[in-house]
Amino acid sequence: MTLFHFFNCAILTFGPHAVYYSATPLSEYDTLGTSIKAAVVYLITALVKLVCLATFLNVSETDSFDPYQELLKALIGFIDVAGLYFALTQLTHRNISQCHKFQAVGLGWAFADSVLHRLAPLWVGARGLEFTWDYIFQGLEANANLVLSLSLAALGSLMWLRKNKPKTLIPIIYACAGIVATMPSITSYLRQGLGWHLPKIVGFELFTSLAMAFISWQLFAACQRPSN
Repeated sequence: MTLFHFFNCAILTFGPHAVYYSATPLSEYDTLGTSIKAAVVYLITALVKLVCLATFLNVSETDSFDPYQELLKALIGFIDVAGLYFALTQLTHRNISQCHKFQAVGLGWAFADSVLHRLAPLWVGARGLEFTWDYIFQGLEANANLVLSLSLAALGSLMWLRKNKPKTLIPIIYACAGIVATMPSITSYLRQGLGWHLPKIVGFELFTSLAMAFISWQLFAACQRPSN
């Protein structure tokens, strides 16, 4: 039963990445190499973030919300944006469209995040003797992170790769990217500052990810239309 629970949680956590790759044109255009490169960039970015967090943040003895510490975390979190910029603009990609490029980069980015932050806890905890909902919520959280990563990659491609975008949409694009980039700090405030429990936080992340995906899709479609 415990092994069955582990496989269920693992499929929920990592399965959507494989489904997204095989069900979209990414598999037809063989963009797996681009996703792997983006995953490597994510791992390097995560290492840089870890060093910065260990250097500049103090270890808190309580679980209370510290605005100063969370502000530093949010600023350090923008290292992800720098890594995503490198993955989108500096890596060599196959001859694929901008649409397929950001999807491949976002998919690789999200998969690496899930492996780094969720594989070990899942392997250790989901095989325990007691059933717990925590790892199911962790899988749902990974799905929300997949959507948010794709949204941030789409917004990044509009910011850095799309030159002739409507000027009226530029502030909206940057504002949406800022919201997605600071989502870890927002959820940290909800958990520590407002005392939200895990199911409520995951529900918020799922709702926010879908809303940001819809907005990003609309912005991307608007920027693809020929200007008059």
